[in-house]
Amino acid sequence: MVVLISSAFSLAFLAVWNAVARTRPTRADFLSALPRGFLNPFVYYLVLLEAYDRLPAQVAMVVNYMWPVMLVLMHSVIKRRRPGAVDLSAMAVSFGGVAVLALLQPRGTGSMDAVGLALALASTVIWAGYWLLNLGSGSGGSSDSAGLMAAFAWGTLFLLLFALASGRFETPRAGTVLACLWIGLFEMGLTYIVWSRALAVARDPAEVGNLIYITPFLSLGFIAVVLGEPLRPATLAGLVLVLAGIIIGRRSSRGEAARS
Repeated sequence: MVVLISSAFSLAFLAVWNAVARTRPTRADFLSALPRGFLNPFVYYLVLLEAYDRLPAQVAMVVNYMWPVMLVLMHSVIKRRRPGAVDLSAMAVSFGGVAVLALLQPRGTGSMDAVGLALALASTVIWAGYWLLNLGSGSGGSSDSAGLMAAFAWGTLFLLLFALASGRFETPRAGTVLACLWIGLFEMGLTYIVWSRALAVARDPAEVGNLIYITPFLSLGFIAVVLGEPLRPATLAGLVLVLAGIIIGRRSSRGEAARS
C-alpha cells in the first residue's frame, strides 16, 4: 500500500505539473512508457522497500548505490561488447563494498539478512534497466515530464492491480499517508523533474552527475538523524568501495566514448 499511495501522489503531482506546463502525454508516450512503468515505480519500489524492511537502512542505501556499475555492465551486454578489465574491476571493487557490509557486522546483531541483501542488489539491476529503457525510448516529441507521467500512470495501475490481487488493499493510517506524500513527491515525482532539469540546463552534465558522490553521505546523515541508526564503520568502508567502483566504471565509459 505504501508504494501504491506514493505512486498515486507522484502521478497527481506530475498531472498538475504537466497541466501548468501545458503538456500532455501522447499515445506514443503511453506505448513506450509501459515497460518503464512496469519497472519503475512498480517492480523497483516493491523490491527496494522490501529490502529496506529487511536490512538496516544504511546497508540497503549503500548497496542500492551500485546501480551505475550495473548500468555500465548491462550496457556492455546490450551492445554485445565484452566487459573490459576496467569494467570488471569496477564491479569487483563495488561488490567488495557489499561484502564488507555483509561480513563486518557488529557483535550480537546476527548475520545479514540474505534475502534482503539479494533484494537490494536486485534493485540496482532493475534501476539500471529502467535507465537503459529511458535511453532507448523515444518520446514522440513530447516532454520528459509527460513521458514520466505516462510511466507513472502505468506503474500506479500495476500497483493497484497487485494490491487487489494480493489482498493488501486496506485503508491507510494518517501517518502512513503523510509518509507516502513525502515519498511520492521527494523520492519520486519532483526529484525526477528537478534532476532532468539540472542535466538540461547545466553547461557540463558531468558536473551534475558528480553529485552522486555527495548524496550517499547526505543520506547517511538523514538516516542517522531521522531514524536514529548509529553509523557503523563497516558502512562507511563499504560506501567508499562502492563509490570507488562507480568512479572506475565512469572512467571506463568515458574512455569508450572518447574512442568512438
